[in-house]
Amino acid sequence: MLKIDCDKCIVCGICEASCPFSAIHVEDDCVVVDDNCTLCGACVDNCEVEALSIEVADKKVQDDFADWAGVMVFGECRHGAIAPVTYELLGVGRKLADTRGVALSVVLLGKNVAENSDSLIAAGADYVYLAEHDDLEQFREDVYGYVLEDIIRQKKPEIVLAGATAIGRSVIPFVATLIDAGLTADCTRLEIRESDGMLLQTRPAFGGNIMATIVCPDTRPQMATVRPKVMAALEPDGSRVGVIESIEVRTNAVSSKIEILETVVSDQDQVNIQEVETLVAGGRGLDSAKGFELIRELADELGAAVAASRAAVDSGWIPYPHQVGQTGKTVNPKLYIACGISGAVQHAVGMQSSDIVVAINRDANAPIFDFATYGIVGDLYDVIPALIKRIQEVKSES
Repeated sequence: MLKIDCDKCIVCGICEASCPFSAIHVEDDCVVVDDNCTLCGACVDNCEVEALSIEVADKKVQDDFADWAGVMVFGECRHGAIAPVTYELLGVGRKLADTRGVALSVVLLGKNVAENSDSLIAAGADYVYLAEHDDLEQFREDVYGYVLEDIIRQKKPEIVLAGATAIGRSVIPFVATLIDAGLTADCTRLEIRESDGMLLQTRPAFGGNIMATIVCPDTRPQMATVRPKVMAALEPDGSRVGVIESIEVRTNAVSSKIEILETVVSDQDQVNIQEVETLVAGGRGLDSAKGFELIRELADELGAAVAASRAAVDSGWIPYPHQVGQTGKTVNPKLYIACGISGAVQHAVGMQSSDIVVAINRDANAPIFDFATYGIVGDLYDVIPALIKRIQEVKSES
């Protein structure tokens, strides 16, 4: 709860101005808070006279939390390989664990996955918990969920992180329901609040128009999924030493209601726009699917991959795996060239961490220019051919 000390309050109004949810108001000689308060802590951080503080109202709840400590990462493994998002989660998990002064662990489910343990320790983990079983070779939501529930109840981490991938988005809400914990999905920022050690979970809200910071004060663990390519992985440190522990898997936990008949790896659109250094993206301004022929030509000259906005995907001009944005993928290439993309916040949230952004748009007032390192105002059908020609000239000169 938000505690207000009216004896200290000087009615300066800074807390009211800093509240992103208009939940706190100045009245007479003090301030009051309404039901819109999310305990984000913005008012507390901005109160110079320390008249505001956040406390857990129920001491019994605090006592119940005493047994919960540590940060745990759900290690996602696909076809025997660790998913890159796992290393990204270990990067942010290491920072959270160091701030709290606790250990960082990672849970790995599968069959014969122990060989990945050393790479996880080098990436920042203190403990690697291995749950190996023949029935964990293929992902099944209920089996993975029950095994993770057992491990969480046994190890009692105060924070659990997972990737906002197809697997993470499927199993982690199931686990949160099983253990009756709070869960924030698709986080783009995670921090520890110094006043009480609460996990501050920030994510886009209201269609991406605002950033909301969410806390889970009444349950443990605090659970969050994080979009791939939002957090940075640490440089591997081969000198790190950690503990590898095998977890016994209950027979009942691997009893599934799901039967996998066949697993097929698609050979169509084998593009992973999250793992390339250069992206050329097209949007509604291309006017038709034919415009992507020009986008692909520029991408080929740069050795880049092709990306797209939701508008282009919804128009059927290019398949979904190429989509960047809130409902697509989050990318952070060294170079992102946005062609005919307006730059709505829903798209920006997926590419704004790119090192260099080049925007090509005929609308000089397009929001994309607010994110661009370099902007070109003009018709992309004039600009891109000229750009391709210049790249080819530079190549021939070298």
